[in-house]
Amino acid sequence: MKSRDAAAALCVAVLLAFPAIGAEPFPRAIPESVGLKSAKLKEASDLLHGFVAEKKIAGGVAAIARRGRLVYLEAAGVQDLETRAPMTERSMFRIYSMTKPVTAVAAMMLHERGKFALTDPVAKFIPEFKTMVVSSPDGTTRPPARAITIQDLLLHTSGLNHRTSQLYQKERVRSRAQPLPQFIANIVRVPLMDDPGARYRYSESPTVVGRLVEIWSGQPLDRFFTNEIFQPLGMTDTTFWVSPEQAARFTTRYAGGANGLTANEGEDVPFTVRPALLEGAVGLVSTAPDFLRFSQMLLNKGELGGVRLLSSSSVESMTINSLTEAMVKERNGMGWGIGNVEVVVDAAAQKIPASRGEYGWNGSAGTYFWNDPSLDMVTILMTQFADRLPAQFKTLVRQAAE
Repeated sequence: MKSRDAAAALCVAVLLAFPAIGAEPFPRAIPESVGLKSAKLKEASDLLHGFVAEKKIAGGVAAIARRGRLVYLEAAGVQDLETRAPMTERSMFRIYSMTKPVTAVAAMMLHERGKFALTDPVAKFIPEFKTMVVSSPDGTTRPPARAITIQDLLLHTSGLNHRTSQLYQKERVRSRAQPLPQFIANIVRVPLMDDPGARYRYSESPTVVGRLVEIWSGQPLDRFFTNEIFQPLGMTDTTFWVSPEQAARFTTRYAGGANGLTANEGEDVPFTVRPALLEGAVGLVSTAPDFLRFSQMLLNKGELGGVRLLSSSSVESMTINSLTEAMVKERNGMGWGIGNVEVVVDAAAQKIPASRGEYGWNGSAGTYFWNDPSLDMVTILMTQFADRLPAQFKTLVRQAAE
């Protein structure tokens, strides 16, 4: 009982340290009051700190909310191994592909305003897409079987390729030094890998969606995000670049290897510099508390703290699987939603405990979010190099709810 009380006290201390963010602070609760075991959350904390002690990560921040209440917020380690600046709850991380759901929310907000239909061809708004061809196995090209639609972009069934693919890197399709119109000109001159709708292929599609958001709204992507999503939700530290005022809270990205962790910016334009490319696929930096607010808005079906961004029906359509049965089978029981989230279709096929209908996504530098509607729970984990931590951490959090 004493260890249980100590674990509860630890969680209380964490809650009291949580900063007020946005227009309304996130409601707080003791884990047991929302059906979570403090002792199991203490194991999750021990795991996080253990990864730091074993030098598998420099540091990280995790947050958990259940039934709309914050029950856990923990920072461990340091932001940078050289400066030893301590990790804090408001440390800022490159969230890379966790930008994708934000872009999808922006698009669906404009969909609700009648700016487009999901079945509209992309070329209706970006004429350059009329010239796209498909690559054939013999090295020739041909016209696609049909046009790429907006839904194809959101589902990654467009036939476009990924930014790290050998072809796109060779053709310099993506650079943070080039503006969005140049990115579009680059991507349309490279052949599609597949016919639209034929295959799920994780790709640069969300950055094309970001350009569409600009066209539909008449605003630069960063301005739309800030005015229509971040400010209403109270996401004060989510942005396309880290300002000088925020720099002291910005974490260093690391790569692993035989010699341990080594700093690895990995970009031609660092995130401390305003990029020319406002990137809907991978462009944002954020904090665990900020992204908790965004994730809770999705779990609440479009609303947070009295602010509604999307209708309940829109969010429901965004967070269910929309891939074909064959595509889901190819992805080992995982589907994909037009909200640019991965959706659990076959929970039994997963290597770690999961719920059918659970959804979320990750960022390539080591950030993660999981929304479980069946448990009414949001879990956020942010590092800048994660290794095996995410699966182990998520498993402990789920056990806390059992």
